[in-house]
Amino acid sequence: MREGKQEKIARADGGELARELESAREAAVVVGAVLERHYNERGFEVGSKGRDNPVTSADLEADTALKDHLRSAFPDYGWLSEETGDDGERLKYRRVWIVDPLDGTKEFIKGIPEFVVSIALAEDGVPILGVTYNPMKREIFWAVRGQGCYLESAEVRVAPKRELEGAVVLASRSETARGEWKAFQDKVVVRPMGSVAYKLALVAAGQADATFTLTPKSEWDVAAGVALVTEAGGLVTDLKGMPLKFNQRKVKLEGMIAAGPVLHAELCRLIAH
Repeated sequence: MREGKQEKIARADGGELARELESAREAAVVVGAVLERHYNERGFEVGSKGRDNPVTSADLEADTALKDHLRSAFPDYGWLSEETGDDGERLKYRRVWIVDPLDGTKEFIKGIPEFVVSIALAEDGVPILGVTYNPMKREIFWAVRGQGCYLESAEVRVAPKRELEGAVVLASRSETARGEWKAFQDKVVVRPMGSVAYKLALVAAGQADATFTLTPKSEWDVAAGVALVTEAGGLVTDLKGMPLKFNQRKVKLEGMIAAGPVLHAELCRLIAH
């Protein structure tokens, strides 16, 4: 991180956001190393949490490492993770870590380097910090409330695309394989890709124009991405164009649209029809 930027973040929040960001970035890299080791050695075990929802021993080890790093540094914050049992204790806290230690487990299992560590910090239900790290590509995306979005040390913005024609929209591999994107393939350029969190990071960085899903996702899938896209000048909403709220009792979100403001409005109209 550039020193000048770190100082600016410190001034913006009395130093706390800078400390939280540094811890989140460090944790992402530490956990990324765990995932990279398992990915290269291919010795992990694969289980299932339900239909079309695999989990590996790498997920669980990564979750432990992430929890150890962040909860030891911030013991008074709530915790919501895909791989940690949720007892609702987090609902008592204003600030809550919302994380996915391995988003893109299917791609991880198949040997496709489209998986990430996803870390968000929400305050009063709004993501104020996001870090998304792809360990195989050494890409770290990060954002802090009011301070912009960055890929490594370079500030990034959402793409300026305004119309549907020619817009590159990142889609779930599973959803496209099930035929759920056929209705949109003559309206936009559909590009299948793994990991919801990674898709959101790429949209924030202007490397694709948009992403959306009609399938319910969990808070940990999108929280970091909301911080990234918002700070990059874009919008992330539900399918009706309403803001997403986090650290809710029910962690499922009924779909999501992310894009630059003008294209976002066009996508809302397209999906509504």
